[in-house]
Amino acid sequence: MAPPVKSGPRFDNMINVPKVRVIDDEGENLGVMFTREAIEQANEKGLNLVEVSPNADPPVCKYLDVGKFRYEAQKKANLARKTQKTQDIKEVKMRPNIDTHDYDVKMRNVTKFIENGDKVKITLRFRGREMAHQHLGMDLLKKVQEDVAEVAKVEAFPRLEGRQMLMVLSPK
Repeated sequence: MAPPVKSGPRFDNMINVPKVRVIDDEGENLGVMFTREAIEQANEKGLNLVEVSPNADPPVCKYLDVGKFRYEAQKKANLARKTQKTQDIKEVKMRPNIDTHDYDVKMRNVTKFIENGDKVKITLRFRGREMAHQHLGMDLLKKVQEDVAEVAKVEAFPRLEGRQMLMVLSPK
């Protein structure tokens, strides 16, 4: 049976190259030395030899406490995950013969969503005989585009899909 695969950096006896470039615990470059010798020196100091840059030639290793190193790396990854902003797609539905006040309310929502960093999908729904007047829908979407021109750019221009016309806006 194969040994379990360890995640994270290789350290001590997992390092399988004959020579490594070594940096001590104070950050001093000790130069290139044999891996065995470097592991022994690290153990004398009560630390581990941790591979920091495995792709270098020769690989760069450092005298560190592995547990502490993994803990710090985990903390850094958690912080990065916490601070990233996911971009949602918000949808605003309209009709081609929308009234001015209703339009203003919808546009306030659109600008609020865009300022929060989200994309906005504007759906224009046609019913019955409204399909004969698609130019009204196109005019409405052009008006929306002009009203949000300073805060948003059009990611997907208006297109007809069945009985609805779609347009996607994204923050500038």
